[in-house]
Amino acid sequence: MIYYFIGIKGSGMSSLACIMHDLGYIVMGSDKPDHFFTEEQLIERNIKIFEFNKDNIKEGMTIVQGNAFTIENEEVKRANELGLKIYTYQEMIAKITDNTKLIAVSGCHGKTSTTTMFKFVLEPFGVNYLIGDGTGFANKGNNYFALEACEYKRHFLSYNPYYAIITNIELDHTDYYKDLDDVLDAFNEFANKARNTVIMCGDDSNTRKIKTNKEVLFYGFNDNNDVTLKNIEYKNDNTIADVFIKGKKYMNVTFPFNADHLLLNALSVITVCYLENLDKDLVKKQIMKIEHAKRRFIEEKFKSNIIIDDYAHHPTEVKVTIEAAKKKYPNKKIIAIFKAHTKSRVKFFYKEFADALNLADKAYVMDIAEDRKEVGYDDVDANMIIDLLKNGEHISLETINKLLQYKDSVLLFMSSKDIYVLEDEYKELAKKE
Repeated sequence: MIYYFIGIKGSGMSSLACIMHDLGYIVMGSDKPDHFFTEEQLIERNIKIFEFNKDNIKEGMTIVQGNAFTIENEEVKRANELGLKIYTYQEMIAKITDNTKLIAVSGCHGKTSTTTMFKFVLEPFGVNYLIGDGTGFANKGNNYFALEACEYKRHFLSYNPYYAIITNIELDHTDYYKDLDDVLDAFNEFANKARNTVIMCGDDSNTRKIKTNKEVLFYGFNDNNDVTLKNIEYKNDNTIADVFIKGKKYMNVTFPFNADHLLLNALSVITVCYLENLDKDLVKKQIMKIEHAKRRFIEEKFKSNIIIDDYAHHPTEVKVTIEAAKKKYPNKKIIAIFKAHTKSRVKFFYKEFADALNLADKAYVMDIAEDRKEVGYDDVDANMIIDLLKNGEHISLETINKLLQYKDSVLLFMSSKDIYVLEDEYKELAKKE
């Protein structure tokens, strides 16, 4: 049987396609011809990728339909005409993870980084993983499955997690959720689907509002958490600290990073290792192997500058990313380049975006990316953010030369979309200087 993915280059869809290929299924799919970074994993596995065309859809196929596509897509329409079995992205994930020890990582921020940490730490213990950066891997013999579980449109309620992890709760996806209470309701339902333990960041005030009869372990820096860090020492790019669980020292560990949000994410991983009674020495060894997820604070030395590429697309993410850059490079100017995704998010958070970007020494803002037409937001544009910046302005591919003035600085490119196109153009231009 052929599993045909409509929208196979999507960050989650490409991961799922790789996993199903690894499990022995015949996989292929379609998408736009534009290059996207998630293609790499597909190409490595020789998974066929076609351009959208209704003639791609054949009798006997099983369809996995990306969430961005509707009946208006010619392939979706053709699949319905042929009466083919159609799974949504989350339905297919649920189908292949139901019989595993599923670690579902949810939260408004930190899902990708945390799931990536599980990939590295649980590797010697046998883990399959689906990460929203286009990374997916599976082996039939593995017991654990680490999954990035997105709250958008309550998609994560399709899963049946063994461990339900909640990194934080905030208002986001304002094109779907009515308010924070609506978001809390979704996370509350997700927590109560846990078959074993709910693991939440207790430093986040909203996670404390979750009501569940499941076992709960809170992690964080504050002393009122079950799992916390003490005796923290920062050494260059590393952090050395004691992990305490329920008041008792569990281990001393060295983390290969020092950003607070990454330390919190790592605590959720250590909590699972504690609950699973995994070998502590091996866990410590694996923690030191952790690498950043794709497009999560990816650093590159370029000429006299440091370039950082990050997926940050919510005000909180922009804020912590700039703070992390300032912490790591206190003697360099931080130049933020940002491209927002969806007008609905900008309408709700333009002031918060400006506040976050104002933490940088200089901020540049691109026009808002639009994957789909959003009705009722015609009056929303990037100037809503720019007008509130202390030292900021608009930038585009046509005005990329604005960045050439910076030497010995940190250029921080942030967006969930294709800001790397601007980054590449800047590099090409700078090489000619």
